[in-house]
Amino acid sequence: MSMDQLAAVVDKISGIVWNSILLYLLVGTGIIFTIRTRFVQVRKFGEGWRRLFGGFSLKGDKAGKEGMSSFQALTTAIAAQVGTGNITGCATALYSGGPGAIFWMWLSAFFGMSTIYGEAVLAQKYKTVGEDGHVTGGPIYYIKARFQGKFGKFLAGFFSLAIIFALGFTGNMVQANSISWAFKTAFHIDPRIVGVICAVIAAFIFLGGVRRIASFTEKIVPVMAIFYMVGCVIILFINHDMLLPAIKSIFVAAFDPRAILGGAVGITVREAMRFGVARGLFSNEAGMGSTPHAHALAKVEKPQDQGVIAMIGVFVDTFIVLTLTALVILTSGQLQAGVPGALQGTDLAQAAFNSAFGGFGNIFVAVCMLFFAFSTIIGWYFFGETNVKALFGKKAVKIYAAIVVLCIIAGSALKVQLVWNLSDLFNALMVFPNLIALLALSGIVAKAARGEDILKK
Repeated sequence: MSMDQLAAVVDKISGIVWNSILLYLLVGTGIIFTIRTRFVQVRKFGEGWRRLFGGFSLKGDKAGKEGMSSFQALTTAIAAQVGTGNITGCATALYSGGPGAIFWMWLSAFFGMSTIYGEAVLAQKYKTVGEDGHVTGGPIYYIKARFQGKFGKFLAGFFSLAIIFALGFTGNMVQANSISWAFKTAFHIDPRIVGVICAVIAAFIFLGGVRRIASFTEKIVPVMAIFYMVGCVIILFINHDMLLPAIKSIFVAAFDPRAILGGAVGITVREAMRFGVARGLFSNEAGMGSTPHAHALAKVEKPQDQGVIAMIGVFVDTFIVLTLTALVILTSGQLQAGVPGALQGTDLAQAAFNSAFGGFGNIFVAVCMLFFAFSTIIGWYFFGETNVKALFGKKAVKIYAAIVVLCIIAGSALKVQLVWNLSDLFNALMVFPNLIALLALSGIVAKAARGEDILKK
């Protein structure tokens, strides 16, 4: 079997899992948590913002073995959430599902906010202190707490291996690839050079441990978010006459794509829903089991305090960053949804920015890709590291870090479809054990949402 054939097989399996089973499970879990928490994402939305800014800091000196600030935990989570999917993934959803995909992206994110609330609450409740005195936490700990014996160990081990491969190895290869090829398009720089530079900087941050990772994310995440949002707002101001039609097309196409796209394209409500929900969930990572590793380390009085902050991460990722990308593309006039051979993915996004910024559009996208993808590399490394420690001990961390650095270099030089497809598949596999544990522990999350003390034995 050739590499292309293997890539096709993996892509088919991944497509079946993501576009059917997982979509229903993730959205279904979000609906269940929304009901059981009595719409916590609405009731506690304001509290989340108040607590977030109450912990705002740029000093970068609070993180240590005892944990990190709520703000640092959120920025570490957002570092992983806001990645290439916010540019490339959004453009792909628009091409494949039309403008209506954005509505379904919003809806899935709304329910996802309650799911990530549950993840953060459980991560806080079941966090532990290791032999070295460092606080640690994540899905493996609440999986083991809920399921005792061999089944619990198997489920936790399966999750750990899946996330190490999904995020630490193949995922970071994909992120490095996005950075290097964006820079090649914008500046004509050899992707291998970009990869080596990224690997060296990443290694420096990795070796600094949780303190350096937290310090990096709390500084870079606000900067990258503001930089990107300002660029998008400028374009929307330039294209202001197309803004209201673009917003209208999102709502109309969500329920009647033909009214916007015509009957020849073949995009239906099903396609709009499928691609919108899939790309939205993939981007904000609600229910996937990644961000709880960061939220577990937050120094808070009650688990629900970090739960309400975690919801803000999904809001920022989907309702702000992804929405701005969508509106830029829709107002640019570059979208030809479902048309064979038309621009899609990164090419579509670059064309949209170029239409307003001229040649600077490529440079802007490249810089944003650098911010988004590199911060994701740091976040995903950290999530994988937590699971490496749990499975193999602290001594294995250096080996893990070395492999991730090599993956960054390899990913930047190779554009191998198999790597992308494997990343999608491992991402799917890590979701199942996490969702099983979340649903089994939903009663505890419901108590937390009611304000009860869930730390009592």
